[in-house]
Amino acid sequence: MAISQRLELRQSQSLVMTPQLQQAIKLLQFNNVELAAYVDQELEQNPFLERAAADPAAAGANAPATDPAPRGDEDNLDDARGNESWDGAPPALPEWGAPGPGAGGANGPDDDDLDGLEQRLAAAPNLREHLREQAHLVTATTVERGIADALIDNLDEAGYLAVPVTEIAAMLNHDAEAVERVRAALLGIDPVGVLATSLAECLAVQLRQRDRLDPAMATLLENLTLVAEGERARLCALCGVDAEDLRDMLADLRRCQPRPAAAFGGDPVQPVVPDILMRRLPDGNFAVELNPDSLPRVLVNNRYYAQVAQKAHADRDARSFVNENLQSANWLVRALDQRANTILKVAGEIARQQDMFFRHGVAHLRPMTLREIAEAIGMHESTVSRVTANKYIASPRGIFELKYFFSTAIAGADGAASHSAEAVRHRIKTLIDSETPDAVLSDEQLVTLLKREGIDVARRTVAKYREGMKIPSSSRRKRAKAVQA
Repeated sequence: MAISQRLELRQSQSLVMTPQLQQAIKLLQFNNVELAAYVDQELEQNPFLERAAADPAAAGANAPATDPAPRGDEDNLDDARGNESWDGAPPALPEWGAPGPGAGGANGPDDDDLDGLEQRLAAAPNLREHLREQAHLVTATTVERGIADALIDNLDEAGYLAVPVTEIAAMLNHDAEAVERVRAALLGIDPVGVLATSLAECLAVQLRQRDRLDPAMATLLENLTLVAEGERARLCALCGVDAEDLRDMLADLRRCQPRPAAAFGGDPVQPVVPDILMRRLPDGNFAVELNPDSLPRVLVNNRYYAQVAQKAHADRDARSFVNENLQSANWLVRALDQRANTILKVAGEIARQQDMFFRHGVAHLRPMTLREIAEAIGMHESTVSRVTANKYIASPRGIFELKYFFSTAIAGADGAASHSAEAVRHRIKTLIDSETPDAVLSDEQLVTLLKREGIDVARRTVAKYREGMKIPSSSRRKRAKAVQA
């Protein structure tokens, strides 16, 4: 067979991910915080982007900025698209629940309320500052104060010492005994028990301050695992007390604070800002709309572009820079608009399919998959996955992540309709919460009760759901209820 060279023409199709397409995909999966940060960055870099006024009257006053530039030269407007702009207004609502006039997101708090909130958060007590003020009173030398500061810096959120004393001593190049002496002196400051290295030590410090740390109580603290398991008979034998004394000792334990730093809290919790708002209409249906407070309001300043383009006409590099920025600005406006419409379309379909959940609660949450939503709205499954990631909906039943509504199906008993896994977990928790100390339900009994309600689930599935909700076994629950009694 002869080997030779020849030229051939072939046609083929391939999917190419352009940089703009990749960025559009990232925009789709951004949450509102990430999107706001991205838009702020673009506003700083692109001179033809500007933030739209939130007030409609102010937006009208600034309308000339979006007038199309004059077309005196084709080079001036290589890719200008007239008035393409988006002011952040929510797109039209899905037909299944369109709200009437006056619909819109709740107005945010005024500036005075925000200032007051910031002042209240700033005035919240700080645990480490509170401890340092006291540490300077119980330490005598500069060296001891330095050790105290190092100990306080290594506290965890609960108020315990997060690293061993030996590590702190090595870090400070001090003797471990000196560090331990300072730590022991700080154990009695407010809050009592802070800087303890274990739960038993934390409780012991608090009980000692109340003059309740006798030998029997010390033995009880050495056997906290038996307390958690409700082994009262063994505890009575170990501590050398009767049942009534043990009950009093356990009551003293309950009065202690196992997390001494709990009163000071941690960093201020950032509230979830929902991306979608849902409300009930007068006819009983639901309407969904995008939250205007979470939408970036940007538009293209075509007037400024026209002014700059005329001056940059003679300079090729400047003209290229101007046109590239205009294209980027127009693309961002279109991408934000497409993102908003896509989120609204997905949220509307989720709300439609989970209508019974919003009306009657989690027990009526139906099993649903990403593919069902994708087929219903004519989009790809991966698009729906990106839309539902880190997006929240504020409904009459609370704020939920969109991912919450997707769960696997649990078969119904005797051919009944299937049930959502989340609804089954909720039912298991409800049954366990309603049990009495003398009638604690085992996993087998839970399976029987669920089958009576038309839910066909295996015992190992019940155990998996129970463990996933951090619910102990029936034997441990029974001992715990006996201790509480």
